[in-house]
Amino acid sequence: MSSFINGCPPATDPPGTPLTFTGPGMPPWTLPLQSSRPSLKILNSLTKTKVDFKTLTGSNNVRWYMCGPTVYDASHMGHARTYLGFDIIRRILEGYFRYDVSLVMNITDIDDKIIKRSNERGIEFTELARHWEVEYLKDMEDLGVLKPDVMTRVSEFMPEITEYIERIIEKGFAYEANGSVYFDVNSFHGDERHCYCKLLPTGMGNAELLAEGEGVLSGASDFVNEKKASNDFALWKKSKEGEPSWDSPFGQGRPGWHIECSVMASDIFKKMGTEDGKMDIHSGGVDLKFPHHDNEMAQAEAESGCGQWVNYFVHAGHLHIKGFKMSKSLKNFITIQQALEQNSARQIRMCFLLHKYNDPMDYGDETMSHAVVTEGNFNKFFLNVKAVLRGEHKDDVAKWGEEETKLGNAIDECKESTHEALCDDFDTPKVMASLQGLVNATNLYLQAKDEQKVKPVVLVVRSAGVYVTRIFKVFGLIPEGAEIGFPLGGGEGGASKEDLLAPFLDAVLDFRSSIRLAARNKEFEELLKLCDGLRDDVLPGLGVQLEDKEGTKGVWKLANPEDIKRQKEQKELEVQRKASEKAAREKEAAEKEKLNLVPPSDFLRQLTLDDAKTLKYSKFGEDGMPTHNNEGEELNKNQMKKAKKEFEGQKKKYEKAIAKQQK
Repeated sequence: MSSFINGCPPATDPPGTPLTFTGPGMPPWTLPLQSSRPSLKILNSLTKTKVDFKTLTGSNNVRWYMCGPTVYDASHMGHARTYLGFDIIRRILEGYFRYDVSLVMNITDIDDKIIKRSNERGIEFTELARHWEVEYLKDMEDLGVLKPDVMTRVSEFMPEITEYIERIIEKGFAYEANGSVYFDVNSFHGDERHCYCKLLPTGMGNAELLAEGEGVLSGASDFVNEKKASNDFALWKKSKEGEPSWDSPFGQGRPGWHIECSVMASDIFKKMGTEDGKMDIHSGGVDLKFPHHDNEMAQAEAESGCGQWVNYFVHAGHLHIKGFKMSKSLKNFITIQQALEQNSARQIRMCFLLHKYNDPMDYGDETMSHAVVTEGNFNKFFLNVKAVLRGEHKDDVAKWGEEETKLGNAIDECKESTHEALCDDFDTPKVMASLQGLVNATNLYLQAKDEQKVKPVVLVVRSAGVYVTRIFKVFGLIPEGAEIGFPLGGGEGGASKEDLLAPFLDAVLDFRSSIRLAARNKEFEELLKLCDGLRDDVLPGLGVQLEDKEGTKGVWKLANPEDIKRQKEQKELEVQRKASEKAAREKEAAEKEKLNLVPPSDFLRQLTLDDAKTLKYSKFGEDGMPTHNNEGEELNKNQMKKAKKEFEGQKKKYEKAIAKQQK
């Protein structure tokens, strides 16, 4: 006879169900099956493949070292590409995946470029470095980049650097020569425990890259009689006249470029408790792969004896300006402050989110225009959502119909696709596309309700707005605090009610006075102009957008006055740009039309060579066909054939143009 518990049949495990529980005197309960959601994978430069992300300790703690700036000049958009790009990744790790990130970044305040620039200006290298360090930090703050948890300066690590070099010498991977110290690449690479050039194996022996890594003040002649092999690189440089120097067991000198990062990163992470100063993530620009990053790892692994100092190496992609590498000689060098004069920090961040962090990126008018339009679309979405939440007689309790179910499913699909994209090496362009898809779905829902003259279900619209806002907060587009949408700005810091209302009341008073005057004079067209002026000119400056809706009193939306002003200016610039392009096309078409009206014989007499000055032909026959080239030589058979083709081509254009005129 079967036994029953409280009238229920005994528990049986359905196929694929891992566990079923039956408590004392309780009915069976089955543990829900877990779907296989994707987990975070990172494109690791050490493998050139996407690999699962696992921390050193297996905990949520992430140790991350980022190569900081060499502070000798103004930071440019290439720097923004790196530091803003990695700020986005850091925010995703912390805000979405809930890791506890400890980010360490160095400031290189001793370097050949710094010494050269300070000597040119006749100032101490410390003065130059401190000035540009302050400017760099301001640039990062203006871009909204989070501060590192630890920042180090090379100049403050001299004892640690010399001791570190001594340990590498003791282990047989470095040697002294004439007051300098060099890393012995062949000794290291020949050791079965180690491998050199992990990131860029093809870099081995690249003389140009090796020379660049040694610095602008280190000529090839400095090393001819000092290095054992051309691949060896400096750990410590004997100081020359006019260069700063420090005491060391090897004599007066200064550190090489690569040793600085190895020492500072190892020192900080050892203090954080990681074995051998190892780290989870190391990041930097793609141009630093070799020799800098490869040499960093070689030094650290030589000093510690470990085989893998860095678990994940991530690199930011190149930034080009309108297809060209940024350089002062090409006059396309854009500083961060210059970029911020043209666009807001949010628009620049939006632009970077629309590009994969490790892909090459072309920065220019079209790129930024796309980002500005995207920002505007999201802002309209947020304003529409807030207008719904603020609507009259809104009811939170409402039954879902087919349209609400469709929008609810779109929200769920967006959440899943966002998760998949972020797990796939922080694919922010895919996330932005998913969010734009949700925005479109919400807009279609609201449009349908508007056409049906039915109020939308508030909570489903709110859910869409809250989710997009949540992801934008993760990305650093929206600060913490606001429930939905971009912050309005202003009205903060304890302003009184009178201070807040004064500009609005002044606008109402002025408008009322103008309306009264126009009404008394029966100037009805003027009344409409005044209403439009209030909407288009007065209220936007106060952060208010009015939208007319047929058959209703319209809707108002609040936004940041600066954002409204900037959007208006950018819209006007876009209109001007299109008008200018149209005028240029029309001018070009008119010039072509004018040229088409030139008879074929006259046309060939006007043809010039590529310099647009020298006439192509010098003599012509009675039929108008050319017989001699510009140098007076008679045309050969092929040249005559080409000239005839030119003649016939112009003849067709001429006849067509004449026929068009006669119509």
